[in-house]
Amino acid sequence: MPTDGGATGFDLTERPWIPVRRRDGSEAELTLTEVFEGADSGPNGIRRIVGDLPTQEFALLRLLLAVLHDALDGPAGVGEWQELWEAKELPVQQIRDYLGRHRDRFDLLHPKAPFMQVADLHTAKNEFFPLDRIVADVPNGAPFFTMRARGARRLGFAEAARWLVHAHAYDPSGIKSGAVGDARVKNGKGYPQGVGWAGNLGGVFLEGRDLRETLLLNLIAFDSDIRTDDQDRPAWALPPTGAAALRGAEQVYRPYGLRDLYTWQGRRIRLFADDDGVHGVLLCYGDPLDAPNQHHREPMTAWRRSPAQEKKLGKNQVYMPAEHDPARSAWRGLESLLQGRAGRQRGEAAERLRPGVVEWAAHLANDGALSEDHPVSVRTVGAKYGTQQSVIDEVTDDRVNLRITLLARRSAQLRQAAIDAAADADQAVFALGNLATGIARAAGLDTEAPRAQARDRGFGELDHLFRVWLAGLASDSSPQEERRKWQRQVRRAIASVGRELVDAAGERAWSGRIIETDKGDELWLTAGRAERRFHYELATALPLTQEPDEPGD
Repeated sequence: MPTDGGATGFDLTERPWIPVRRRDGSEAELTLTEVFEGADSGPNGIRRIVGDLPTQEFALLRLLLAVLHDALDGPAGVGEWQELWEAKELPVQQIRDYLGRHRDRFDLLHPKAPFMQVADLHTAKNEFFPLDRIVADVPNGAPFFTMRARGARRLGFAEAARWLVHAHAYDPSGIKSGAVGDARVKNGKGYPQGVGWAGNLGGVFLEGRDLRETLLLNLIAFDSDIRTDDQDRPAWALPPTGAAALRGAEQVYRPYGLRDLYTWQGRRIRLFADDDGVHGVLLCYGDPLDAPNQHHREPMTAWRRSPAQEKKLGKNQVYMPAEHDPARSAWRGLESLLQGRAGRQRGEAAERLRPGVVEWAAHLANDGALSEDHPVSVRTVGAKYGTQQSVIDEVTDDRVNLRITLLARRSAQLRQAAIDAAADADQAVFALGNLATGIARAAGLDTEAPRAQARDRGFGELDHLFRVWLAGLASDSSPQEERRKWQRQVRRAIASVGRELVDAAGERAWSGRIIETDKGDELWLTAGRAERRFHYELATALPLTQEPDEPGD
């Protein structure tokens, strides 16, 4: 029993615990049942989940998807999915009946099978520990930038449930408590087994205009390319776990499908509570799940081919989850989100695979089940770990707004124009960085900081412009003309920043000095010469901005 002071139960189907934002901007905390009941586009409908961290939102969304998949036992194919989409509301009664059948397994404090926990989990010394071990917003060495400067001493049942779900998904690696009954334990300790499954991912999901749309856009049919087995069930529909991890055939063949994967028990956890809330936790390692070549199972991340893993594992083809770079906006990695099998050469496997949820949306558009001009947001969420993956250093959260038409097969030229437009921005900002470098060299100064600052400024100027431009691409847009419009915006914005850099150049930069070029020649470099080179590079990077009679150099 996970309680120690008389707490009688906390039914997640009837007690509020999931934070949401409604379409009118107000926020609330709802029961699991209420979330599905209010997920439509009505005046008080739910716009989205709002977790304590973006990673918590991602973990909770996957839990909701597991409930919906299992309640429907589907959708089996595009036809069933389209019926759900056109119904304008979720099958609430079917979901309510399902949650009623599994009600005991959604009790956070159940004496024998507490939600996502092991009731009798214990160490040889019967210890438990502070809740900092599962609360990810308790900082590591930075106590002045948090409301939890003294740690998480006690949590309400609702918040504890959210961090419980998050821990299974994103818990860091490192040495953990050793549970009695786990054969991997040595000297009372559980040695590093890697981060929670979602922590391996550069998380991606599609966000619609309300929660109902978001759930359905990510509800992949069982006849898709994502593998699903008849044994696929979420954690609460499988026998309760013990301290031991999966072994034998189960370890080889699981996860059986999306329901199993979305509720993967990557940790063994036991909460300790009394009537006033949760005050302790025991956190141990659970079921391992290796990242290589899980692209046929995991749809919520892009994938990259890994030569290093191919060599290590002795395999011809290994794909790894493509993680997010916290310093890089999502639109700058647009190719990995939109391009189906990027970098593929004749006879060679693709270098990158777009996320399965994006592939699924493209399939819906190609089959006419989803309007090509329907707006969606591609959300990117991820955790960056530090110190041997034992702490979470950063959490990334970004979105790219676009229309489904960019994913459709018949919009290949428009999709390529969008990808090329992101590359145009990169090339223009590269030229801006060269200008900052040239001015600094002309003045005899270090070039690294000016270049980095100029690039940051350039991407900052283009960020909003690109997002607006991308969201405006529709099924009747002309790829060539839209890209021309974009290049003109880029040239105006980057040229303006360039003028500011030149105007701010000091007398030393204008006077210049002799430098040695990469070819070994000597060159008198001045701010004026760097400026001329900048305009040449900018015109070369953005050829569609040149007038017919404008020289190319």
